[in-house]
Amino acid sequence: MRKKLLSVALCVAMAATALVGCGSKDDTKDAKKDDNKNNNTSAEGNKDNGSVYFLNFKPEIADAYDALMAAFTKETGIKAKVVTAAENQYESTLKVEMEKEDAPTLFTINGPSGYNTWKDYCEDLSGTEFYKMLSDKDSTISTSDGVYGIPLVMETYGLICNKAIFEKYFALSGIADTGCTKIEDINSFDKLKKVADDMQAHKAELGINGVFSEIALNSNNNWRITNHLFDLPLYYEYQKDNVSDKKEIDFSFADQYKAILDLYMTDSTVSQKEASAGTVDDSMLEFATGKAAIAQNGTWAWNQINVDGAVVKADDLYYMPIYTGAEGEEKQGLCTGTENFVCVNSEASADDKAASEFFLEWLYSSETGMKFVSENYGVAPFTGFDNSKAADANPLVKLALEDVNNSDTTTVTWVTVTTPSQDWKDALGENLLSYAEGGMDWKDVVSQAKDKWASEKAAAND
Repeated sequence: MRKKLLSVALCVAMAATALVGCGSKDDTKDAKKDDNKNNNTSAEGNKDNGSVYFLNFKPEIADAYDALMAAFTKETGIKAKVVTAAENQYESTLKVEMEKEDAPTLFTINGPSGYNTWKDYCEDLSGTEFYKMLSDKDSTISTSDGVYGIPLVMETYGLICNKAIFEKYFALSGIADTGCTKIEDINSFDKLKKVADDMQAHKAELGINGVFSEIALNSNNNWRITNHLFDLPLYYEYQKDNVSDKKEIDFSFADQYKAILDLYMTDSTVSQKEASAGTVDDSMLEFATGKAAIAQNGTWAWNQINVDGAVVKADDLYYMPIYTGAEGEEKQGLCTGTENFVCVNSEASADDKAASEFFLEWLYSSETGMKFVSENYGVAPFTGFDNSKAADANPLVKLALEDVNNSDTTTVTWVTVTTPSQDWKDALGENLLSYAEGGMDWKDVVSQAKDKWASEKAAAND
């Protein structure tokens, strides 16, 4: 596991180095950052006089975060609160909250592009105990001047499958000759499509509404497609060109991206005309209640599966890589990495910085904090953290660790941290929805994605 995770971290670090060396156009802010680094103002603060305000971008664990902050205050006496941004509204919420007098003391960025946007508010964390706890120092968002973002977790995503439904399908008489007799035989897009298409034709016998849960391709919920699914064509393009980032993309695996997207919609619980309907929560509830056999999501989704009324049990879960038709994908593993880099607000008071840094230490060292991380995040890249507890608490983490440890497969790294901006993702999402509804040709989706990527990368480097 360590070897594979290290490769992921290095990929992130390479991407960060490639982008964050551009520097700030605001010399005053750069000078202030240097002063913060040299003076180490957070270390001079008194944590007991400070407070913590964390802006959370994961609405699916909002309730768990509320309970965590209450527990932290009870155990330490330090005031703490969390505000959770609505689905796909994190960047806009952060912009609003940062303008307030009571701004977040802790926030997250999604990688180099996030750092490029928020670097003037990122405290140098190289001298903190939290940074010292990090097992792989190369996994950070860093420049030659300091460390400004530290990964909270290593997460994994793919196709979450209900193995029981697949077993029921393979036991049916009169099914198509797909070349597969069990779910483990599916190791390519071609086989996945053959099986999914035939399962869709037998959905009534299987008691499902569709093979794939609804895609939820609306602006608040399309992140599974514009971020996570897009990682596959971007990863394979980077692999082909032997790079960790590009100023311009060829979108050379656009056809493969289209193929899996089309499959999601044709073999779905809802019609393609309803691609914009629903939410990720709805999608996961369809899966949890046995109305769909597959849902694309990550290790964080266990709490959306393990709900009242769920029929899917932990032993029913099977994690399948997202196959797109790329050459050699038979040896492809799951997607593993992070887009969760925590930052301390450099504009906060010294006391609030000290309290916030202490909260991060507590989160990954206290019994309460580690229980939260194990149940809601997964594998934590910090010394002293027992990742076996994460596997015990979350069956998706257990399956992810098995994949990472499998020497016969190659982990797909999380390279979408190099995308230019949230605006780029939003534009892609709008165009994908238009394509799904018949309003845009695929070639135009591709050309606009390429053009906007180039223009935004150029603007970021100006």
